[in-house]
Amino acid sequence: MRSRLKHLAVSALAISLGTQAFAGDIVWARDGDIDSLDPHRATSTLSRQVWYQIYDSLLEFDDDGSVVSNLAESWDVSEDGTEITFTLHDDIMCHDGTPFDADDVMWTAERALFGDNPSLTKASWGNVSAVDKIDSLTVMFTLDTPFGAFVPFMADQFTSMLCDSNAEAADFGTGSAIGTGPWKFGSWTKGSEIVLEANADYVNRGRPVDNPGAPLADRLIVRTMPEGQTRVAGLRTGELNVIVPPIQEVKSLQDDEAVEVHVAEGTGQNMFLQFAVTRPPFDDPRARRAVSHAIDKDMAIQVVYGDLVERQYCPISRGVFGNDPEFCKQFDQDYDPEKATELLAELGYGPDNPMEIILATWTGDNRERMLQMLQNQLKQVNIIASIEVMDIGTLNARDTQENNKTEGPGYVDLMGWTWFDPDLLYLLWHSPGAYEGFHTPELDTILEATRTTVDPAEREEVVKEAFKILLEEAGQVPIYTPGWLWLYAVSADTPGFKIGPFNRAQFGAMEAS
Repeated sequence: MRSRLKHLAVSALAISLGTQAFAGDIVWARDGDIDSLDPHRATSTLSRQVWYQIYDSLLEFDDDGSVVSNLAESWDVSEDGTEITFTLHDDIMCHDGTPFDADDVMWTAERALFGDNPSLTKASWGNVSAVDKIDSLTVMFTLDTPFGAFVPFMADQFTSMLCDSNAEAADFGTGSAIGTGPWKFGSWTKGSEIVLEANADYVNRGRPVDNPGAPLADRLIVRTMPEGQTRVAGLRTGELNVIVPPIQEVKSLQDDEAVEVHVAEGTGQNMFLQFAVTRPPFDDPRARRAVSHAIDKDMAIQVVYGDLVERQYCPISRGVFGNDPEFCKQFDQDYDPEKATELLAELGYGPDNPMEIILATWTGDNRERMLQMLQNQLKQVNIIASIEVMDIGTLNARDTQENNKTEGPGYVDLMGWTWFDPDLLYLLWHSPGAYEGFHTPELDTILEATRTTVDPAEREEVVKEAFKILLEEAGQVPIYTPGWLWLYAVSADTPGFKIGPFNRAQFGAMEAS
């Protein structure tokens, strides 16, 4: 039977199911709930996916991942790169019927950057020193120094533009949310469902979909259903339209003519190993390299995921500026158990003195199975790994905790981050770093240059310098991409679903008649 698997890269294709309107609800079931409706108060992919339905950003990514206009019809960067001016469309409406203008941009930016409780991603805005309203449709951001990632960040969900009428709501982020996006917030029953209503007045100014106006459906209902088999059953009975499928069910769903299975590839997601480097054994780069040489990354990926993911060679994912697999392969540790054994012997480890480590990750998407594969491979070179699996919040805290220990077994974890720009490297590895882990003075200097270098060609060269250090030192060992929430099983009679760039689920994409 013909496989229904569709690999959707950054240049994702919409499902072409004609132009008829789709009345009623689209029900989308996922394995977890959002953290907040407020883009300044959370970082999870589950939250970002919902923000994208409610809010728009000043800029947008097209199907190739390039920045295009959106709420801002144009933008201008000063010659020295420190002043970025945005000119808004003059006919944008907030969900409450108020016009969207410079005051809303000012409120959003000042809240994110200068308030008592700034955005969790404030550092990713760069060193913004001022935000000024030039007129009702023009806003200028002033930076202390040029920041190469600022313009693309204005297309990210973390810079979703909030209507300033949210200031009047005591429950903004938990019980209310006013934006300009294709769907209006209706209600949120925590742990159960979010109800969004079609924004009948929506005008699409930048999203890479064919529909120039309102969504095709009446409502988008986002349900939390942790049990994978329940989601699959709901899709097959027609209760659900779109689900996050469990990996073990993908093959059967591919063979179901009533289902389309989509694999988002241009997600910006990167799964990698990182180490607690503040104590032995992983304070020594030979130990980190030994782990990397000991694992057959390609075989492990094939056994666990087949063709649902692909090998990643660079510290940032494919589709992100600077990613160059051929360059990165020069500095990667190839599968070489003999080399791993040699490095371990130099450190005093062998059959009579195996290296004992903890190998950790977070729940879901067969990551525990991946660790089991790595565990078996490491055992062949006398590295004995015990596996620990936890929720992502606990893992994030654990990583920092392990990097502040001076005693205990070695610690490695399979971590994943998603980002649209190589500025991710600064967030992760510039001292002290996201987890207070691997960093060097040389790397700090290079990562600072990745932020202040604006010319694309020059910036790419600096980014590659950072790649070289991270890979040679095995400070970060790339494994595969994508890594989470990248599979979608869609009822074949649900029109207009599309995976946009950086894993942005879009509903009602096709134009209605």
